[in-house]
Amino acid sequence: MAAESPLLLSLVEEFVSGLQDSKAKDTATGVKDGQFTVLQLVEALGQSLTSSQPHTRARGVQLLSEVLQDNHGVLTEREVELLLAFYENRLKDHYVITPPVLRGLLALTKSRKLPPGSAVSMLRSVFQDVHVQSLMLAERACVYNVLINLMESREDELKGLGADFVFGFVQSMDGERDPRNLLLAFQIARNIVLRGYSMGKFTEELFEVTSCYFPIDFSPPPNDPHGITKEELIQALRAVLTGTPKFAEFLLPLIIEKLDSDVQSAKLDSLQTLAASVGQYEHRDLAEFLEGLWSSLRREVFQTSSEKIEAAALAAVTALTSCLSRSVLNSDSEDSLSSFLDLVLRDCKHHLFEPDLKLVWPSTKLLQAACSASFRAAHSITSAVVPPLVEQYNSRTQCSHRRTLLEVAQRFIQSTASCLSVDHDESLFSAYKDSLCSLVFSALSESNSSLQITAASVLTSLAQQPGLLQDSDIELAVDHLTRLLLTDEDERVSVAVVECAGALAEQHPAAFVTKLIPTLKKEMFSDRRESSELRSHHAVRQRCLSALAAVSVRASVVMESAPVLLDVLCSAHADPDRFSVDEVVRACLSLQRIAERVQDGEDTSRCFHDVIVPRLLSLALQAAMQSDGSSDRHSPLVEEEVLSAMVPVISTACSRLQTFAEQTASRAVSLFLDGDVSFLPDNSFPPRVQLLQQQQQEEDSSWRQTQLVCLLMACVCSLPHSVALSQEERLLLELEELSCSCRHPLSYTSAAKCFAGLVNKKPQGPSLDSLIQGVIKRVSGELDRPSSPLRTQAFTLLIWVAKALLLRYHPLFSALTDKLFSLLDDALLGPMAADSFSLLMSDSADVLNRGCHADVRIMYRQRFFSENSAKLVEGFNAAPQEKKANYLKALSNIVNKLPKQVQVSELPALLSLLLEALTCPDEGVQLSTLSCLQPVLINPPQVLIQQLEALVSRLLALIGSPAMKIRVASIRCVLALSCFPAHEVLPFRSRVLRALAPPLDDRKRLVRREAVQARAEWFLLGSPGGR
Repeated sequence: MAAESPLLLSLVEEFVSGLQDSKAKDTATGVKDGQFTVLQLVEALGQSLTSSQPHTRARGVQLLSEVLQDNHGVLTEREVELLLAFYENRLKDHYVITPPVLRGLLALTKSRKLPPGSAVSMLRSVFQDVHVQSLMLAERACVYNVLINLMESREDELKGLGADFVFGFVQSMDGERDPRNLLLAFQIARNIVLRGYSMGKFTEELFEVTSCYFPIDFSPPPNDPHGITKEELIQALRAVLTGTPKFAEFLLPLIIEKLDSDVQSAKLDSLQTLAASVGQYEHRDLAEFLEGLWSSLRREVFQTSSEKIEAAALAAVTALTSCLSRSVLNSDSEDSLSSFLDLVLRDCKHHLFEPDLKLVWPSTKLLQAACSASFRAAHSITSAVVPPLVEQYNSRTQCSHRRTLLEVAQRFIQSTASCLSVDHDESLFSAYKDSLCSLVFSALSESNSSLQITAASVLTSLAQQPGLLQDSDIELAVDHLTRLLLTDEDERVSVAVVECAGALAEQHPAAFVTKLIPTLKKEMFSDRRESSELRSHHAVRQRCLSALAAVSVRASVVMESAPVLLDVLCSAHADPDRFSVDEVVRACLSLQRIAERVQDGEDTSRCFHDVIVPRLLSLALQAAMQSDGSSDRHSPLVEEEVLSAMVPVISTACSRLQTFAEQTASRAVSLFLDGDVSFLPDNSFPPRVQLLQQQQQEEDSSWRQTQLVCLLMACVCSLPHSVALSQEERLLLELEELSCSCRHPLSYTSAAKCFAGLVNKKPQGPSLDSLIQGVIKRVSGELDRPSSPLRTQAFTLLIWVAKALLLRYHPLFSALTDKLFSLLDDALLGPMAADSFSLLMSDSADVLNRGCHADVRIMYRQRFFSENSAKLVEGFNAAPQEKKANYLKALSNIVNKLPKQVQVSELPALLSLLLEALTCPDEGVQLSTLSCLQPVLINPPQVLIQQLEALVSRLLALIGSPAMKIRVASIRCVLALSCFPAHEVLPFRSRVLRALAPPLDDRKRLVRREAVQARAEWFLLGSPGGR
């Protein structure tokens, strides 16, 4: 039959005798395509397989094995059986034949036609006839992969071997050193311990053959193509060592031994392995080693020099305690948990009552770690620690000692927050509630601010214990917090009190509704006109406004607090002297914070959309329509600062509380387009107000109405894409007209932003394209007329529409970009155009951001840079000298907003322009360019080293800049230069040191600090012990 396949004979001859390895692939392809069968191949290999020359036999077996690698799926069960018998017999042949035989066996283990019992015979042959560790790396990997494949497909047969399989694997693995093979060996060992293989009397041998690698000490070579990391090896070995309780008697002494090591990584690995292992153990596995383990863990916390090791030791204490807590006690068994906790308390408890010694906190951390493990452990430790802790507090007189004891108590309260008993609903601290509350309230009554802050934190922790504090306790706590808010002027105390009030209000809202809010309202609206009291009263109002926002998380509290904040705005509108603009702004910020934090629901959504937003619109409209426009006493609600603070209140309500957001947007559109004021409270407005149109006869005061378009923007630009806006086309036309014709900056800017926000979300299609083309035509018409008085307005609309299209990758964006680039040469608008690139690349706070559901595509900044950087360079080269600064500023604004990784990769191509930008007189250009250069200097490209002379000259010139930020940034860049190759920067050493001498006496501390660090590094260049 072989004579009938001349192609096959030729391939075999060329592979075996001609040593052409590529013919193996051709042979495998022939078998796969059906040109010949595996049986025909074996017949063609007959002379090679029976040759008297070992190397000829090896080449024949190699060809067969390589063909089987690609064709094991076409074999029948009988063919597999025969091939297995052949390969098993060949394992007894010359050692040069062993590698291809192993590759053939590996191919057969992948076959689905592997006969029953073949796995056992194969492994017996391998274990008996092959000394694995004498093989090369690839052949050892073959053996391991054979085991892995058989464990997946023939697990029952392998388990039938009993402990012999484990013994064979131990012999095969013993002495393995290559990390690639170790990962395979650890995988096999893990399967053995996790899948229930019988280890028998070879349990210790399996542990020894794997634990000899513990802890892993491996540093991958640079540019390792295999990508094996130390962490991979650690995790693989840890899975073996911690996989079965049968290893406990061997592993725990090993860990205790390794914890005595001076190598930090060994300690960390040992502690993490201990924490992972005890999850599999029972108390009887640990009993013998508890004292030794505790001694080692205590030492690592008491004498730690590393936060990582301390954290790992504490995690191990928690895991150990948790394991002991799971023990089921019999009448004759020892309580291992009690024994262990006795050790912990014996060594830690007495340190808690020495608040001026350094072992207070390590002891607290250890006890806290044990507490957090289980309800039983927490109960034992709290009952032993809390009563004497309270007694110690009451006996101490120094505030520092009292504060330390309070902080210790807080640690215990926090550590038991997750320890809930199935049988007990009450808190662990129920028995000590009265004494702890007395302790906290006593501290809140002290005059020491640090003690008050700590007491507020403890009170927060107590309130978070379910069912611990009673209504009377909460009411007393609210009284203390209210007193501190109104009387204590320490800012740190007020911040702590506000945070505490917010936490308590979330758990116990009723007391804040009935006590805190009425008291704060009364205080805020009390009339104190004396100049001596105004400043302190202003500070009290600020604290009250912050507190109202903090406590308003539940709907029931919001219903009471929001009207108080709205009353502040009403009062300020009615009497401008009653509240300052700053206080009105703070009230708006509090409303915004409530909208951000309140629990979303129908009640809160209705409160904002039916009460708060209409009230804000009504008050703003009343202020805008006041007739005495020439009066000095106008409402603060017409101030740009106040309106800008109202915008995020409305936009947050519309974007986050969406239940009635569509209704709010529809009402706002009707108000601004049709003058529909029917939904506004206190409705005393004319029947049809016109807010988007300037009244020519009242041009001086009409801006008060047109600037309210910023509130319209907040309503309509924060809606999700799914919400359809009524009268959108008409609204867009009105906004375009207002943005291009109005003379008031806030009005035309807000109109442009609102227009852009709607364009960004408008569906793709002819309608959108037509709208954009109309805007481009109108804007271009104004910008192309140098004498037009509305060029600034047209430019504002241009830049905001450009940003809206950039974010969504609209194809017409390029037309706006080209127009923007052309304006860099404009005498009047050139600097504005350069600044506008920063707006294009930055996130906008009030519109066109993801929080407002804008259409923002990923990596839009990188795309803009890649498409337009060449245009900037061309424009710079062609621009006259007096216009080049605009291009430099534009480039700097673009690059400065790119991610750092992109900056590093792209800046070398723009280096000449950036060096030119350092000489630009504009300080903003200098600062942004320096911030761009600094990350590139850490790993400098060759092109940067070639420009070193120019770079050093420009950086040293900026060290004397009048702007502090530029001095600091330039010195940091000079410091980065010291890391360049020494032979490149040494010629500049004396020059740099002279330039860095004056900043050592700079009037700004930050400059002096940077100069000292930079000069020290440059001094070390070329000196003994330096670089």
